[in-house]
Amino acid sequence: MTSIQEQSNIFDTDKLTPSEIVEYLNRFIVGQDKAKRAVAVALRNRWRRRQLNPEIAEEIMPKNILVIGPTGVGKTEIARRIARLTRSPFIKVEASKFTEVGYVGRDVESMIRDLTELSVNIVKTEHKKLVHDKAVKMAEEKILDLLIPKSDSSVSSETFSATDSDTDSAGNDQIITSTTADEIASQQSYLRTREKFRRLLKEGKLNNRHVEMDVQEKHGGLIEVFSSSGVEEIGMQIRDMMPGFFNQQKKRRKMTVEQAMKVITDEEQTKMIDMDKIVHDAIVRVEQNGIVFLDEIDKIAGREGGSGPDVSREGVQRDLLPIIEGSTIATKYGLIKSNHILFIAAGAFSVTKPSELIPELQGRFPVKVDVHSLSKDQMKQILVEPENSLIKQYQYLLGTEGLKLEFKPRALDAIAELAEQANELCEDIGARRLHTIMEILLEDLSFRATEMKRKTIRITDEYVKQRVSLKEIETAENVRKKAKVGFVE
Repeated sequence: MTSIQEQSNIFDTDKLTPSEIVEYLNRFIVGQDKAKRAVAVALRNRWRRRQLNPEIAEEIMPKNILVIGPTGVGKTEIARRIARLTRSPFIKVEASKFTEVGYVGRDVESMIRDLTELSVNIVKTEHKKLVHDKAVKMAEEKILDLLIPKSDSSVSSETFSATDSDTDSAGNDQIITSTTADEIASQQSYLRTREKFRRLLKEGKLNNRHVEMDVQEKHGGLIEVFSSSGVEEIGMQIRDMMPGFFNQQKKRRKMTVEQAMKVITDEEQTKMIDMDKIVHDAIVRVEQNGIVFLDEIDKIAGREGGSGPDVSREGVQRDLLPIIEGSTIATKYGLIKSNHILFIAAGAFSVTKPSELIPELQGRFPVKVDVHSLSKDQMKQILVEPENSLIKQYQYLLGTEGLKLEFKPRALDAIAELAEQANELCEDIGARRLHTIMEILLEDLSFRATEMKRKTIRITDEYVKQRVSLKEIETAENVRKKAKVGFVE
């Protein structure tokens, strides 16, 4: 079992105080201060637990969070940003997609298996980066061998410098060279050519040349068989029964030098990394820093009594209980303990109430936070203040065509007011409403951008009123609803 001190070395979050975490979240998310504070405390509590004696630390469980509020107000983004900040394995799943054991569909344990797979990929990528430079050098040598293969008469540089000595009967040293003068000259010419090609390769001047090489064939995914033992376990059993079928075979392929460099570099990186250590680190990271975001948990609220697709709602809740409370899940990388994984559940609860979840599940989420609909002022803040704000995104996109977009303050007020009114008139989809308005507003500019190079476009409130109306937004909303209904049907 990994010690608490070892885990602390792996995850250096000592300097992240709750106020600093909230300050970081404020750079990307507007409002929802209560939710930000809740996740900041939960994250800090992880560090506090690692400072304790292992026996005590093992008894302290994470305080899972239930976020209640409408869609599009930042619930998912808070969890995603926290995971990115701490380099934690993070997965978002929709509770409504799970089915009770015994029904066709994904079981709740699959989210832990997916989280583990994600963690292994994250750690594997980090380890590959550590050996990237060395792998590139080795790939360069192999590419040069493909571009200028050695002839049978050529010798290595070690052989080129080697000599054998002997002594004649008169006592004079007699040097017997291992190569002839012609072979030496040929070797020198080869080395000069190789260095010339190496320089051209590094400068990218050989990228479009074609080479032939043997590459490992990648088989398609395993046949997924749903059973109580899980897809991964079935896949491993099939591998054991038919080992020859899954052996990776090499196939001769023709590709550009640029493509070959990527393939060979990846192969060399894979050879250099230690998969056992990667799996070990990934499991520790999942167990101690994993975050699962359970969206649409309100869709499984409510008691039994119906039929059809809703019949297993309470069954899914009961299946979630042991995982959230802490249990051991079998994955293809080993057993994963979910005791210290942080679960953040979210739901609008517009039709149901949190109290309609079964009592046992309610108790697994001791921290309950309400998030509220966005006001006009907050909509305006979302347009301009975050580092990845919507206005900046469109400015960068159209900037690639030579257009410079300038939004007047009153235009931002008009856009925010339209978003607020549309959310009141139609379904409240939060900040996602801004995407609809911006698309309608800039549709003509996006279409004609190529013909309007090197021009400055000033967006005023009059321009917004001319281009966007509540009727257009309502039409777009109806189209979205019809598409959603058609998808369900």
